[in-house]
Amino acid sequence: MVRLPGRPVTRPPRPFGQPRPPRRGRPADDGANGAGNGGPPGVLRSAVAGRSVAGQVFVLQVVIVLLLVVAAVVAQVLQVRHDSDVEAGKRSLAVAQTFANAPGTVAALRAPDPTAVLQPRAEAARAATGVDFVVVMNTDGIRYTHPERDRIGKKFVGTLAPALAGRTVTEHITGTIGRLVQVVVPVKDTNGKVVGLVSAGITTAHVGGAADQQLPLLLAAAAAALGLATAGTALVSRRLLRQTRGLGPYEMTRMYEHHDAVLHAVREGVLIVGGDGRLLLANDEAHRLLELPEDAERRSVLELGLDDETAALLASGRVATDEVHLVKDRLLAINQRPTHVDGGPAGSVTTLRDSTELRALSGRAEVARERLNMLYEAGVGIGTSLDVIRTAGELAELAVPRFADFATVDLFDTVLKGEEPRPGTALRRAACAGVRDDSPLHAVGERIRFAATSPQARSLTTGESVVEPRLRGTRGWLEQDLERTEQVLAYGIHSLITVPLRAGSLVLGVADFWRSERPQPFDAEELALAEELAARAAVSIDNARRYTREHSMAVTLQRSLLPRTLPEQDALELAYRYLPAQAGVGGDWFDVLPLSGARVALVVGDVVGHGLHAAATMGRLRTAVHNFSGLDLPPDELLGLLDELVGRIDQDETAADGAGTVAGATCLYAVYDPVSRRCTVARAGHPPPALVLPDGTVEFPDVPAGPPLGLGGLPFETADLELPEGSRLVLYTDGLVEDRDRDIDVGLDLLRDALRRTAGASPEETCRTVLDRLPARPSDDVALIVARTRVLGADRVAQWEVRSDPMAVSQVRASVTRQLADWGLEELSGTTELLLSELVTNAIRYGRGPIGVRLLRDRTLICEVSDRSTTAPHLRYAASTDEGGRGLFLVAQLAERWGTRYTSDGKIIWAEQPLS
Repeated sequence: MVRLPGRPVTRPPRPFGQPRPPRRGRPADDGANGAGNGGPPGVLRSAVAGRSVAGQVFVLQVVIVLLLVVAAVVAQVLQVRHDSDVEAGKRSLAVAQTFANAPGTVAALRAPDPTAVLQPRAEAARAATGVDFVVVMNTDGIRYTHPERDRIGKKFVGTLAPALAGRTVTEHITGTIGRLVQVVVPVKDTNGKVVGLVSAGITTAHVGGAADQQLPLLLAAAAAALGLATAGTALVSRRLLRQTRGLGPYEMTRMYEHHDAVLHAVREGVLIVGGDGRLLLANDEAHRLLELPEDAERRSVLELGLDDETAALLASGRVATDEVHLVKDRLLAINQRPTHVDGGPAGSVTTLRDSTELRALSGRAEVARERLNMLYEAGVGIGTSLDVIRTAGELAELAVPRFADFATVDLFDTVLKGEEPRPGTALRRAACAGVRDDSPLHAVGERIRFAATSPQARSLTTGESVVEPRLRGTRGWLEQDLERTEQVLAYGIHSLITVPLRAGSLVLGVADFWRSERPQPFDAEELALAEELAARAAVSIDNARRYTREHSMAVTLQRSLLPRTLPEQDALELAYRYLPAQAGVGGDWFDVLPLSGARVALVVGDVVGHGLHAAATMGRLRTAVHNFSGLDLPPDELLGLLDELVGRIDQDETAADGAGTVAGATCLYAVYDPVSRRCTVARAGHPPPALVLPDGTVEFPDVPAGPPLGLGGLPFETADLELPEGSRLVLYTDGLVEDRDRDIDVGLDLLRDALRRTAGASPEETCRTVLDRLPARPSDDVALIVARTRVLGADRVAQWEVRSDPMAVSQVRASVTRQLADWGLEELSGTTELLLSELVTNAIRYGRGPIGVRLLRDRTLICEVSDRSTTAPHLRYAASTDEGGRGLFLVAQLAERWGTRYTSDGKIIWAEQPLS
């Protein structure tokens, strides 16, 4: 709202075509009043409300008119009363004087009976003159006459002293007949002596009869005047109501103050031009933008010194939307709207906006927006991996070319290895990015030792950022490497910001931002942005450094727990692979364990979780499998013992830290016998093995899936597989066939397809083919073993049945000697005969038949004696006085290894001798 000179305060003009909204708490104004018919009732209602200025003016005017009418009536009544009093006094005085001076009055007063003479005369005079009484009395005030005869002879009520002194007395009293005026005059004789008194009186009601007849006419005239005044006031209030829009004085004052403040504070120029082309109002911003004179208001816009085009636009009052005009040295965007729409006053309202300043402001806003966008992208784009080199590269790539033309990141060598930085040592360039690839800056991987005077060295020493707006004049930087710095300057690089990469109290290195393509040097605001980018990158680099250290420790531990070489054996041709996970160290493990009787055990397992805990648990399980395998247990029994061990590990960890951490693991254990070509397999929650037959057929044998280790409560089952010679048994962990993006069934199908393509391939080639389809760094650890079966032929196996008779021992010795001679092992005959003699003798003495003897020629000579007893022999040291008990002691001394393994129908005692 603006205030026009000489006009009342009005609301701002409404948009074109938009109806006026109704005022809250009042009926909608249709241009007259709330009644909608233009008559006084609506105004009266507004007046009764009394909230608007028009209503208050209406009430005030009506009250004034009413007071004037009442005052006129009261004045008229008082005047009538005054006139009645005067008329009554004159008439009473005339009657009293006339009667007092009438002939015979004095004589009648001296007569013996004055009443008889005077009473008829007094009544006649009263009736003739219209007064209410004529009283004649003596000088003592005793009445001789009175209209009421019972009052004759009584004392007159009134003032008599002046009359007795010869003066006339006029007084107003209220008597029994009402308010009246009475006059007392003296009656004098010829000598001038007062001989009596005459009083005449009349009530004012009798005198004012004519005035009373005029009073109704007076009241009617007053009512008509009141009605006319009210109607006139209503018309005036109606116009005032329309002009003030029904606003109250407080609202008008507040709106004026607010709009006046807005007009002076708004950063847009506002002009109001009347229909005659004169400037009615210009706010402070309009004065500034147009450079208007102080006395611009009330002058024609054509006389304000504006350019012709702008002045013509303001004078025309036409509609304009964002028209750009050059006024002096400013580009002004002008919007103009007429004010006469919807019945408003003639003229126009114009707003001015300085697009020159807006353009500069928008440029600064765009720069700020770009910087905020860079910081946002730094938050989500730096530190996407736990790799130090990659994180440094992400910082450099983010800064180029949006912030700098070249960006380099230099880190201490120890940081790249995951250790804490060592100040004073050389740095290595970890990342470099630029708008061109031929810059003379140090390449990635180069070692750099900064001079003490260089900005980088100062930044590393003080921990503060350094900005060098002009490198050509920076002596400390030039002294770093005179030849290279000259090449850098010749290349066009002219400005530098170097920021230390700080993570807490550690300075990991420096980030350098170089500028060559853009001519303007770095400033303080850009230094703040560089520090923010470097601070975010430093946290990510430090996290990656810590992860690298922890990962290296875990990998070292895991590698130390995995087998470094496979044991020598002839039952299987083996190849294996182990791939660490992309993130973290897992608990995947495998092992190959030679067993008695030329058998070989294959084991593969996976511990739940990643990190040091998983690696340590894996090491404990691998050690346990080594120990349990020495007992020559069947696979199902060995898994049962592992299950108990994992359960105890869980209990120990829960008791230690109070948390219910479950180690959990899966495992597959297989034992292959090259003599029988049978493979016994049991698994605990582990994926089944794959079997590639010599003809290239790929199968997944149906091995019962037991529960994972650590759950307990359920037994494990085994499956016996008869493998043709040359079959390949493939054992693996779930990382090979299962991934976040695919189900395990899909992975098994892919493994089947890969194995089909390896028909006739060696185990080494099979491993290579299977792993070629995996990503370079899988999401989970992968352990893979491929074992091609071999058979220990019948020409290398000899066996005999032995009678439970001590005499049969000599026959066994003879048969063994002949067999060793056939194998060309005569040098082992004596030792072998002694070993078998002791073992067979013990079996005959303590075991149960049938008793069997078997010789196996493998990497060692294996002697086995079997019986149906489950009693295990125990090695003991016999005393010098004992006659026996030295048999097993001799066996232990003569054999390289010996032991006992149980079978489903008894036991086997075996002993091995080296062949050379």
